[in-house]
Amino acid sequence: MDKMMVSDNTRGLILAILSSAFIGASFILKKLGLKRAGTSGTRAGVGGYAYLLEPLWWAGMMTMIVGEVANFVAYVFAPAVLVTPLGALSIIVSAVLAHFMLKERLQKMGVLGCVSCIVGSVVIVIHAPQEHTPSSVQEIWTLATQPAFLFYAATSLSLVLALILHFEPRYGQTHILVYLGICSLMGSLTVVSIKAIGIAIKLTLEGISQVAYPQTWLFVTVAVVCVVTQLNYLNKALDSFNTAIVSPIYYVMFTTLTIVASAIMFKDWSGQNVSSIASEFCGFITVLSGTIILHSTREQESSPAAASISWYICRGTGDSIKNIEDDHFITLHGSDYFQ
Repeated sequence: MDKMMVSDNTRGLILAILSSAFIGASFILKKLGLKRAGTSGTRAGVGGYAYLLEPLWWAGMMTMIVGEVANFVAYVFAPAVLVTPLGALSIIVSAVLAHFMLKERLQKMGVLGCVSCIVGSVVIVIHAPQEHTPSSVQEIWTLATQPAFLFYAATSLSLVLALILHFEPRYGQTHILVYLGICSLMGSLTVVSIKAIGIAIKLTLEGISQVAYPQTWLFVTVAVVCVVTQLNYLNKALDSFNTAIVSPIYYVMFTTLTIVASAIMFKDWSGQNVSSIASEFCGFITVLSGTIILHSTREQESSPAAASISWYICRGTGDSIKNIEDDHFITLHGSDYFQ
């Protein structure tokens, strides 16, 4: 009896979902570890490192590593147009677990955001294209050196250099798109490089060694440079701007550019009809909308109500009682102005 064959897209889908589950859970485990460490030592937010002695925090780190490895392998089997948007599922896992384990209430708009992400993901999965897996690193190199992708890579690198050399010194601390533009452009090149490395590893494990090809090590070098640059400027963005603003904007820009880069290099949409491409686009927009709704809900929850202190000043003297119109109220608000 023949074994049922599992398509590469199905393998990539399963790995992408598992990756989101592990990464989403890792945020909760690390936060639980940080909270527990904060009760017995200096909090991480003020420079403490007590969390390094907390097993829960390390459990979160290991869970995140497993998730990232699963995500890496998912790109080997499935196109980026399928894998990348499914990263939004980690936000759902994180929000649901936070509701039950951290008692962070998931509001109605948050539920709507979760449902939007799920619906959009289902639409993308149904209409995702079947990707042709290259048979060697040399074939991937041929795809990477085609004029269309060379133009994309040259344009991306030119924009990154312009952002780093001209715009960052002047507008980096005030315009969020400067840092996130660098991260997203480099991130799109990171994904296609990691996909090439993953395919090389897969072929090598199957007995077709790709180690001797210089293209393999060139892809490794590109991936390392892109990852280091990406993480550097992402940290700058997180240090300069509110996380609730950075996360959705970065997700939208990174996901969009990654899908574009992968579609140009690997021709993900080749052979698909207009209806399928339109459906994937609608699913993608639905996922992005759900992500933004979820993050906006979290931002509202994390914003404390503006504190106010009121004084009642009576103009009356002695035992005389004055009308309320003759008295004054002074209120000091959190924004430091008098009313």
